[in-house]
Amino acid sequence: MHPMLNIAVRAARNAGKVILRACEDLSKVEASQKGSNDFVTNVDKDAEAVIRETILKAYPNHSIVGEELGQIEGTDADYLWVIDPLDGTTNFIKGIPHFAVSIALKVKGRVEQAVVYDPVRSELFTASRGQGAQLNSKRLRVSNANDLSGTVLATGFPFKNKHHMDAYLDAFKALFVHTADIRRAGSAALDMAYVAAGRVDGFYEIGLKPWDTAAGELLVKEAGGMITDFAGGANYNRSGNIICGAPKLCQAIVKEIRPALTESLLK
Repeated sequence: MHPMLNIAVRAARNAGKVILRACEDLSKVEASQKGSNDFVTNVDKDAEAVIRETILKAYPNHSIVGEELGQIEGTDADYLWVIDPLDGTTNFIKGIPHFAVSIALKVKGRVEQAVVYDPVRSELFTASRGQGAQLNSKRLRVSNANDLSGTVLATGFPFKNKHHMDAYLDAFKALFVHTADIRRAGSAALDMAYVAAGRVDGFYEIGLKPWDTAAGELLVKEAGGMITDFAGGANYNRSGNIICGAPKLCQAIVKEIRPALTESLLK
C-alpha cells in the first residue's frame, strides 16, 4: 500500500471509531442546521478533527480542505487532502446505519489516493491511481452493463436544490422506465464506492460538493468506470452534477436525461 494511502486508511479508521462510539447513544449527538436541509453534528466535527490530526502528524506541510472545518493552507501546495468526515449525516442522526468517511489526496490537482470507509460494515474501499480499486484488499470492477435494461441505479434527491426538483423527476422518469430499479440510500460516497464494486450499475446526482465525490471518483475510474457531467463532459467537479458507471452505461444515461434537464444543469 502506498504510504500516503496508508495514512488515509489510518485516518479513516480513527474517524470511524469516533462515529461508532457516538452511535452507541445518539441522544447525546448535537445536531444543527448549517443550510437548507443540511445538517451537521458535533460528531462530524470531531471525526474531521481526528482525520486532520492523523494526516498532519504524518505530513505537516500538506494542505487540507474538509466539509466542516474549512481549509488549512500547508507550505506544500502540491498536496491537498479532501475530506468528508461523515457522508450521510442525516442517516447517522436518524440511526440509519448507512454512512461513510471519505478521504482523497490530490497531488497537483489530480486525485492520487482514495479511501471510503463504512465503519458499520467494516468495509474499506481504497484506490491508488494506476493501481486499481479494492474492497478489503479484493480487486473491484464496475458492472459490465452496456445499456439501461435490467440495471439498478443509485441516485440522490436534490434536497439542497429543490428548485431543480421538476427537472430531476423528469430525468428520473426517463431512466426509471428502462431500469430494473433505482435506489436512494443517502451517502454519495458509498453510492460511488458501490458503483466501483459493481453492487449498483450506475449513479447520478445533482449538486454534489468536491468532498462528497473526490474519493469516489478515483474508486470508480480505477475499477474501470467513467464519470461525466450531465452533458457527457468533464465539468462535474465544477457543476457538482455527476453520472458514473461503465462507460457505455454513462453514455446511455446522458442520452436519456439530457432532454429532461434545464440549461443550467447541462453546464
